[in-house]
Amino acid sequence: MALSTASTDSAVLIAEETSPSQTFTTFTASTAWTLGTALRNRILSLPDSQRKPALISIALATAPSGGGSLHTLFQSATDSGTIPDNENWVRRKRNTVLRWGVSSWAMRQKVISGAGSSAADVVEAAFVKKYALASGNGGAVADEYAIHGGGYPIRIKGVEGVVAVVVVSGLKQEDDHQVVAETIREVIAQGN
Repeated sequence: MALSTASTDSAVLIAEETSPSQTFTTFTASTAWTLGTALRNRILSLPDSQRKPALISIALATAPSGGGSLHTLFQSATDSGTIPDNENWVRRKRNTVLRWGVSSWAMRQKVISGAGSSAADVVEAAFVKKYALASGNGGAVADEYAIHGGGYPIRIKGVEGVVAVVVVSGLKQEDDHQVVAETIREVIAQGN
């Protein structure tokens, strides 16, 4: 079954991400497994026009010990054909979600609406300028953040902020976003 078209309105996207239909009651390793396998199955069922090999990654926002590193709960490729660069995209999209607390697609749409253009180079430049971004390792800011669809916040009812991040990398960026949004809604509706 084909994915719906992802919204390009940042206010609509953020309202969806924070809605009860997108908020878990708990989030454990078992929940991550359920969500991760549901995402993999959903991607594998996409029509050829939307399907490509993709990497799925789900990580807690911080390690259980409170350390600064992430704790990955689920990671899987959907098919042969993912490349090491997918890992880099996962990290950069995750960083965006953790820093701004919204999906990487919503962040992109916020920047586009502020820049008045959707040309990739204009959007990226506007993103760097607006948020005064500098890379921690002396490289380009693109080394740290990505405002491309696929990074999505996990929220729990009654808990402030983002507790985990799910990322899909490999499909078209709007499809990376939409498959996560639709699958989270389905998993929550099933009582997980």
